[in-house]
Amino acid sequence: MSDHVYRLTEVVGSSTTSVDDAIRAAVSKASETVRNIEWFQTQEVRGHVTDGAVEYFQVTVKIGFRVE
Repeated sequence: MSDHVYRLTEVVGSSTTSVDDAIRAAVSKASETVRNIEWFQTQEVRGHVTDGAVEYFQVTVKIGFRVE
């Protein structure tokens, strides 16, 4: 196995359902334009509350992709 070099980019995913769905949305959307995604790291979780209930979740995700 050869050594690899990675680059990081930061994206924010959101979901009305869950933190998990917000992460999956962020990675899925990023994979449409970024090749060689190999890992992610959750940076921050936040959300929006309306009338005492969670309306949606937002997750800041660092995505690591291998540089060709």
